[in-house]
Amino acid sequence: MLKVFLSTLVAGAAVSVLATAAMAAGPKVVSGPAADQECFKPWTSNTKFFQFPKKNGPYRIALANGFIGNTWRIQMIQTAKAYAEQPQIKEKLKEFKIVSTGDDVAAQIAAVDNFINSGYDAIVVDAQNPASFRPVIKRANAAGVVLVAFDNTFDSDEAINVNVDQKGLGKVWAQWLVENIPSKQGKILEVRGVSGTSVDRDRHDGVQEVLKASGGKWETVEVNGRWDDGTAQKVVADAIAVHKRFDGVTVQGGSTGTVRAMMDAKHPFVPVGGETENGFRKLCAAHAGEGLKCISAGSGPAQVAVAIKTAIAALEGQVVPQSVALPLAVDKEFEDGKNFYSKESDNFFVGNSFPTCGINFTAQEIMGQTKDNQ
Repeated sequence: MLKVFLSTLVAGAAVSVLATAAMAAGPKVVSGPAADQECFKPWTSNTKFFQFPKKNGPYRIALANGFIGNTWRIQMIQTAKAYAEQPQIKEKLKEFKIVSTGDDVAAQIAAVDNFINSGYDAIVVDAQNPASFRPVIKRANAAGVVLVAFDNTFDSDEAINVNVDQKGLGKVWAQWLVENIPSKQGKILEVRGVSGTSVDRDRHDGVQEVLKASGGKWETVEVNGRWDDGTAQKVVADAIAVHKRFDGVTVQGGSTGTVRAMMDAKHPFVPVGGETENGFRKLCAAHAGEGLKCISAGSGPAQVAVAIKTAIAALEGQVVPQSVALPLAVDKEFEDGKNFYSKESDNFFVGNSFPTCGINFTAQEIMGQTKDNQ
């Protein structure tokens, strides 16, 4: 009799565990539109919509960052802190935690797992590798944790992604170079980002796709600038020493260092497609009369604020797209005080706002935050 009772008890417990797991197996796929249609724009017309079970706040939210060794990532962490301190956001947060794990993908995954096991309600991630997070996504969904990737997103449709069109950004740069290089052919210096990330891959693919489709005879020299001014300046200097002359340059990040390397080497000014660093735009404005032609386009670090906003909306039970599309910031003419700031640091990314999401930051708000994890 006792054996039968124990068997029944174990079976009942197993059913209870299975039922609990089923209840916390991730979001429901529902019909759109999103709760905030202006901010949460679906990536395509085929993007599915998620609805997570509503949780009562305030919430414990974590930011699991990977690579930290450049200005964009530092400003991103400062932006996340500034957003978390805004009164309407702060009242919804019980805790906001940040960790940065460097280039080590396994360490970043371990950090996400630690947040899941510690009972955090949501985790936002700038993923070090797009394809490595599928198992941890399943673990987050099983635990009822909202997982949102931004910038370097997941190659998965089982978690929320927030991003600009990174491949489209590469296309913008390359198309502008094709239109602004008089010979419509030549040698392009492509300054790439951090190897293995989705952003580096997608931007590179966009550049190469446009050059190939243009019909011109293009030779591309690739160097790895790691989205960092100091690194970019060194590798560009080395490339100029070897190749002597380029007809155009596209640079994913480290644009200020790239132009400085050209100037130090007395390389003639050629069309440069670069990111939205304030220092780059200063140089473009200062040397426009000497032949430096620029397009400055990119994705502001305020993506992290949109990711946090999306995570909170999901925790509140609102409908959100599985993949949220954000607009690019693009400028070809530069005006001090409008789209660059001569009195501010070179190491600041301009265009760090998403007005349709109610996210606008001044340089002072961002620079007033510490650069450290917390």
